[in-house]
Amino acid sequence: MNITVNNKVTCTSASTLAQLAEELTLPAAGVAVAINNKMIPRTEWNSKSLAEGDSIVIIKAVCGG
Repeated sequence: MNITVNNKVTCTSASTLAQLAEELTLPAAGVAVAINNKMIPRTEWNSKSLAEGDSIVIIKAVCGG
């Protein structure tokens, strides 16, 4: 299925947000994800289904000053 991740069209076989996070090797902490402009708490990643054409924004926390 084709989805958009941070404004880039991406083909994925993931059916849930948790599977997508694993596929993209996202870190276990310091990451926020929104699907179609709605923030998804990490506790819901296993049950949140992905659909063709979803727009996903991934924000990673960084340290520094």
